[in-house]
This record gives sequence, structure tokens and C-alpha cells, in this order.
Amino acid sequence: MYLQGRSSSVWMHVFMLLDCYWRAVLGQLSYSVSEEVNPRTTVGNVSKDLKLNVQELETRMFQIVAGSRRKYFEVNLKTGVLYVNERIDREELCGGEAKCAINVEAVINNPLKLYRLEITILDVNDNSPSFLGKTQELNITEITAVGTKFPLHPAHDADVGKNTIHSYRLSPNEHFSLETQRGERVTPELVLQKVLDREKEPVIRLSLTAMDGGTPAKTGTMDLTINVLDINDNAPEFGKTLYKASVFENVTIGTSIITLTATDLDAGTNGQVFYSLSAVGGGKANELFAIDEKTGTVKNIKNIDFEENNAFEIRVQASDRAVFPMTSHAKLLIEVLDVNDNAPEITVTSLLNTVKEDASIGTAIALVSVFDKDSSKNAMVNCKISNNVPFKLESNYKNYYSLVVDGPLDREKAPHYNISITAVDEGSPPLSSTSIILVHVSDVNDNKPHFSESTINIFIKENSPTGAVIKTVSADDEDTDQNGKVSYSLLQDNRNSLPLSSMININSETGDIISLQSFNHEELKTFQFKVQATDSGVPPLSSNVTVNVLILDENDNIPTILAPYSEHGSVNSETIPYSAEAGYFVAKIRAVDADSGYNALLSYHLSEPKGNNLFRIGTSTGEIRTKRRMSDNDLKTHPLVVLVSDNGEPSLSATVSIEVMVVESTADVQTQFRHVPIKEDSFSDLNLYLLIAIVSVSVIFLLSLISLIAVRCHRTDGTFSRYSAPMITTHPDGSWSYSKATQQYDVCFSSDTLKSDVVVFPAPFPPADAELISINGGDTFTRTQTLPNKEKVRSH
Repeated sequence: MYLQGRSSSVWMHVFMLLDCYWRAVLGQLSYSVSEEVNPRTTVGNVSKDLKLNVQELETRMFQIVAGSRRKYFEVNLKTGVLYVNERIDREELCGGEAKCAINVEAVINNPLKLYRLEITILDVNDNSPSFLGKTQELNITEITAVGTKFPLHPAHDADVGKNTIHSYRLSPNEHFSLETQRGERVTPELVLQKVLDREKEPVIRLSLTAMDGGTPAKTGTMDLTINVLDINDNAPEFGKTLYKASVFENVTIGTSIITLTATDLDAGTNGQVFYSLSAVGGGKANELFAIDEKTGTVKNIKNIDFEENNAFEIRVQASDRAVFPMTSHAKLLIEVLDVNDNAPEITVTSLLNTVKEDASIGTAIALVSVFDKDSSKNAMVNCKISNNVPFKLESNYKNYYSLVVDGPLDREKAPHYNISITAVDEGSPPLSSTSIILVHVSDVNDNKPHFSESTINIFIKENSPTGAVIKTVSADDEDTDQNGKVSYSLLQDNRNSLPLSSMININSETGDIISLQSFNHEELKTFQFKVQATDSGVPPLSSNVTVNVLILDENDNIPTILAPYSEHGSVNSETIPYSAEAGYFVAKIRAVDADSGYNALLSYHLSEPKGNNLFRIGTSTGEIRTKRRMSDNDLKTHPLVVLVSDNGEPSLSATVSIEVMVVESTADVQTQFRHVPIKEDSFSDLNLYLLIAIVSVSVIFLLSLISLIAVRCHRTDGTFSRYSAPMITTHPDGSWSYSKATQQYDVCFSSDTLKSDVVVFPAPFPPADAELISINGGDTFTRTQTLPNKEKVRSH
């Protein structure tokens, strides 16, 4: 409370005592301020006293981080002034303690320093002395000797020092005077100066005034009523005037602490002694303890707590049982011994809400303080982190610690940490407490986008519509927010001659790859490009993936008839002799298809007039032969239509017309493919040479064929080839097929040794061009490769 009549200006004593030593970078300042001063009253200038630049207080985050639970003081970061933040009542804060101080810890960052401020609260005389009761009665016998002393109720003043009880004053009278005893406090005693005479004055009324030492002094008054008793002239006497005992806190209620003894020289009821606790200055002690009135044994009647009171002063009185009893007094001091019954208390002050995952080792994120209400060894505390985390505690000052980073952080592995801090005291048995601190780790851009595949293969059909999504690529980024937001782009490669920008595009947000044109398998079978995934971090990180686009063949090309036969619309003529036997070779139709695989696998069929069964054609060879010998009923001219079909879905076809004429003599037979020499009767040298040449060519052909098959079996393609066991299939017309998983060969032999063809049909993928290998009558071996959408070449 404020002093009445105090002027509006508040006097204040401010002083500073620098401690005689500094511990590491820590310091301690001492100030003092009077209680009850107005809020915002200046206590001192901490920036000046700590030799800190006032402009750095705000940037270095100077703040009060520990102290009392109420924030009595605050610092003006603009001026560096320490001021009173709220009303301070010394009596409420420290009670009857002689010294009242508030310890405040302040911290400043960059670099981290901790300062300790001790502010002593000075007492002002704002409390008047008061007695426990308004009146006190004393029973004094008339035979009481002069000089006998009677203790009186002391007054209580909440103030301390010179503002507490200073003296007592007794109202004027002829029988009594006043003496005071000075110890921990001033206690009054009434001294008999003149023998009492009950018959003259049975009751004496006085007043006792207590005065404090303040300026001006405050007073309090209590009325005294003295009853003059008759005859019992011996009071009980204690063996000691001062008794001492000790007891552990939290002992069982009813525990015997000490037994006091007093004796009375009188006889009978005047000599019977009973004990009681004096109401004089009893206070809280009389609520916790009781004395057996017969035995004098003192026991506790409630739980005793060392942290509330570590000692008690009790006045014990012994009285006799006379009609007018006499009483004597003794003092009992009970010391309370501490037991380890309080676990340490952990207080955490966060400096950072989140810590970056690239934070350096030693970065401070919180301040930790530990307090134990026990005393001595029971209050000595060890603090540590009890779980395995990349943090540690660094000791600052006594039970104050800094929580700092002690290892690398990775948000992708641990986005937050629950740091378990355990404090253990050194009592027996030790007590502990644990506090969990949640620390969030913020993201930095330290992870590239990641594709699940190193190479992506896209299979699309030729002639697919423009604008279709042919593939969606996706990359994952373990970072968050902008650091994990991925955009996609095509990576330009100067070595790639294809105009990729006009062929494909990619959606930067979704990764959809979109075709900008329709592709033709016969022109372009495969192409390659790279997609780059880039995050939105600073700086951005990226990664690439190779994309192979494989264009699948569609059956979009009709078979093409090779020379010397023209396509549909014109008629080609061939002649055969009337004497031709069954199986006589008439003509061979050759055709190619620009498609690949089964779309380019051709079959030949005759569309004969009804009833004409003279000719047949090899389904896979295209050779037209006679089925039987000629008869007189057969026509001399036979128009044939050859249908050439591919094996695609749906199948495409082309036709060619041939008119076969029957002649009488073999000399009249002409063919587009050969001129048959006239058979001579004698076996000349020329025939011998011709036979040797034919055999040689046949051997060379067989060796070449075997070599070709061997090379095809062992050839590998670095990007796309996959091999399996070959398969050879024979056909009824005398041809056979050699096929593998990636290629198929149809080898056709005619009965005429001068006409044999090897036709190679490649599989649809990987892309390769069909091959036509022919052996003609000129005994030459020619390999011709057919190209898409170009004129087909026939060797002959």
C-alpha cells in the first residue's frame, strides 16, 4: 500500500554494484528500488551499466527471460532503462525476510550472453503495528514479589528494518513498569514495581502502545487487564528457559518431538502442573503442534513442510491447579529437517520457433532453467537430454542451460523432434522430472527432383491424332512448399537434328507430353529427347530423364507389285508350251509392302475363272505353276488375276493381271526372266562349264545363306534387341521360314534352280528395313534393302 500523505514525487534509491568477478561472459548487476513506487519508475540503465550499445538492444533481442513468476521489471529497448512494470509489495513478496530481492535473468543474442540482475526491494513504512488481540488479561497474586516479569503479547509489524517494531510504551501507573527484550524481534514484559494489594485494587487496567521506527512513526495499542489474585505463592519452574529440538518434514502426524518438564514446590492442587502452548506469539506454530497437558510431550498435529517453514519458535507455559494458578514460561525452538520430497522444476524459454535443417552446430534454440524447492544436497540438480536427438545442453550459470544444435538436421528424415529433458536431484532417493520440447525443422532446398526411372520408353502408333497425351512423366521432390514444387520442360540438345519443338510439347505443371504432329513409322521409327524437372527453390535444383519414343507400325500401305509386272489396269502376257508337265513354271510375281512385320508379310492368291483349275500359285513365293498337263479341251488363252494381300488388320491388297497363252512348240515360249537354251544331244564342253558354274553358285549360295543365318543369330542391337531361340518352319509349297522374336525370314526356293529368292521380313520393332536377296540366272548374288515410301527394287 502507498504511504498516506506521500508527495506525488516518488523518492527512490538506485545504486549499482558490479560483482567482483565475471563468470565466462556472464555478469551480475545489483539495483535497489523502494516498494510501492509507481509503474514505469526507472530503476537503472542496464545498457550503460553492462557497457552495451543501446542501438543493439533491439537487434540483438535483449530480453528478460527468467525471474519471478510475475514480471515486475521490464527494459525499454529504445533507451536501455530498467523500469518497474507493476506494483511491488515487499510484504507480499518476501514477508518478514530481512532482505528482499528479486533475481532477474536477461539474455542477449549474437553472441549469446546471459546477465543476472538482482533488484533489492527497499521497505517503506506503510504498515502500522498491530496486536494479536485488542485486550490481554493477566492474573497476578497479591504476594507476587516485586521485580516479577510477565510477558505480554508482542505487536506485529509487516515492515522490516527500522520500520518494524522499535519500542513499547506503558500507560502511567504506580504498580508496573515496562521492559523490552530484543532478539529476533522486540518483545514487551510487564515488571511489578510495587506489591499488589487485592483489597485495595483487585483489577488494574492499563494500555500498551507499540511504536515502529519509521518517520513518522506509526503506533498500535492493546488494553491490559490485570486481575490481582490471592495466595498461591509458588509458580511451576522449567528445567531450562530454552529448549531445542529437530524433526524431519513430512513425519507422521502425532510423532513425539520433545518432552518438557516443570516442577512446582507447592503441595496439593497448587503443586499439580499442567502444560499448554502459550497464545503469546504462537501464530502458525500453535496450529501445527500440541503439547500433552499432563506429560509435557510436544507432538505435531498437522503435516510439516520444510519448504514453508524451516524452524518454529514456540512459547510453552506450565501452570499449577490452584484456584488462582501460577504460570511459568519457556521457549521451544523446533528445527525442521529437509527430506527430498520435491522434484526439480524445469522452465523452458524458446528463442526460435523453428530451426532450419541447415542450421550450424551450436545454434541456440531455447534457454532451460531448473529449480528445486529442497535445500542443500537435495536441491543440487543434474540436467541432461534423455533421448537420442541432434541437440545438447550447454551449462550457462548454475542451473541455467542453453539448448543448442549438436548435429546435422534433415527435415526429410525428421520434420520435428521431441526433445526430452530430464532433471535429477542428488537426494536419497533422487527425484526427477522430465519436460518435452517440440522443435520443428524448417525446409531448405537440398533435394533434387527424382524420376523413378532413368529411361522412359513411350510406344505410340503411327498416325495417332495430334494433341494427344502420349505419356505423363512425374518426378518426386522430398522438399516441401516451393522447394518441392516441380515444373517440367524439354531439354534442348544441339546434337539432336530433329525439330523437337514442332513434334512434341510438355505441360510444365502436370508433366503431360503432348504430340504436336502425327508420326509416320515409315519415315521415323524412333527418336529420343530429355525432360528436365526443376523445383522452385532458391537456387533451383533439377534432374533429367531420357525419353525414347518408339513409333509402332500400322497397316497403312498397300502391297506394291514389282517390275516387270505392272499394277492393276494393264495385262501382262506369258506363254507356255502345250507339252508342259504338271508343275511347269509359268511366272513369278514379286511384291513389297512399305509396312513392317506382319503388316509387310505378303501372301499370293489366284482369282481364276470358274472351272479353271490349270494353274496354281505359291502362297508365300508368288510362283505360278501348272497343276496338270494340257488337254485338248483346255483354252489356248488363260487370263489370270493375282491377288497380293498383306497380313495386317485389316488386310490391304493389290492385284495384277496376267494372260497365259498356250503354244505348240517350246521354241515359241518366251519369259520375262530367262531364255532357255536349245537342248543339244551331245554333252559339249560348254555344258560341262555350265554345270560347274551352277554347282559353284549353288555352293556359294548355301555358304552365304549359312553365314547370313549365323550373323543374324549373333547380332545384337545396343538399345532395343532382345533375343530368343530361333524357329524354322517348312511349308507345303517347298518353302521354309526362319523366325526369331525380333525378325522373321521367309526363304523360298523354286523348282527351277535358276530362280531362287530369299525374302526377309523384319519384325515391327526395333525398326529395320525389309531385305530382298535374289539369285538370278546370271549367277550373281545381290542384296537389296527396301526403304519406306520409296520405289522398291527387284534384282534380276
